[in-house]
This record gives sequence, structure tokens and C-alpha cells, in this order.
Amino acid sequence: MNLELLTVGMTLMVIGMGFVLAFLWLMIGAMHVMSYVVAYLNKIYPEKVVVVENTRSAAVREDEAIAVAIAAVMAKK
Repeated sequence: MNLELLTVGMTLMVIGMGFVLAFLWLMIGAMHVMSYVVAYLNKIYPEKVVVVENTRSAAVREDEAIAVAIAAVMAKK
């Protein structure tokens, strides 16, 4: 009786793990196919790249950082 239940349980476990493994292989394959499709579509329809020029100088950023630090210290008092 116990050996029969153990055999049925092991069979069910192997079948279940086989289905999960097959699904994961299918999902990995689908992800690879989609990556190739997206790469191909990016070649056909590339995104526009907007170049933002940095007009602020380093001195202005340092001055702002100092002002923020002073304001934080003053707020603590």
C-alpha cells in the first residue's frame, strides 16, 4: 500500500516538474524571440535622441550646494 502511494506520488511529482520545466523553456524561448523582434524593430524605427546641453557651470552648482547646506543648518537651529 505504501509503496503504491509512493510510486503514484513520485510519478505525479515528475509529471508536474516536467510541465514546469517545459513551460520555463517555452518562456525563455519566447523571451529570446521577443528580444530579436524588438532589436529588429529598433533598427527599423529608431527612437529620437534628444541632446540636452548643460548650460549651467560648475560654479553655479557649487554655489547652490553651499546655499542648500547653509539653509539646512539654519533650519536646524
